[in-house]
Amino acid sequence: MNEYKISPKTLAIVPINENKSKIYEKNNVIVIPKNAQKLIEENCQYYGSSYAGRKKGTVDLIGVTHKSPIVIEDSKSIIFFPTTSPRLKECSWISLNNIESYIPYDKNSIIKFQNNFRLFIPVSNKVINNQVLRATRLESVLLHRKKELYDKKM
Repeated sequence: MNEYKISPKTLAIVPINENKSKIYEKNNVIVIPKNAQKLIEENCQYYGSSYAGRKKGTVDLIGVTHKSPIVIEDSKSIIFFPTTSPRLKECSWISLNNIESYIPYDKNSIIKFQNNFRLFIPVSNKVINNQVLRATRLESVLLHRKKELYDKKM
């Protein structure tokens, strides 16, 4: 399987190596022969934009230029955030909308998803918290703009 379409059931994309990723879904785990960043880029294109365009949108909406959360698909508010710089091969991508909680574990983190799946992430809880806040801010601004547009139509 070379193609993968991110959907609301996608929890996280975790790199295995430079050319392989493990995708965690609500009820499934899939290994894809592609790196995580390439999967994010292809899905941005699949849903009608480029990764660069999505990243610029994040900068324009909330001013975040580094480790930017990305809107993968707008109508379902599918937003993912990177755990490190996306340029690094160990960068994982996490779905904002599926997180239930996250806790520190030594100097790392464990993310608990709504289906009770727990994923160890080798970055500090402070970093995860900051990324969740950025992604939540992005989601909030988008929802506010959608509401404004809806209200103008009424």
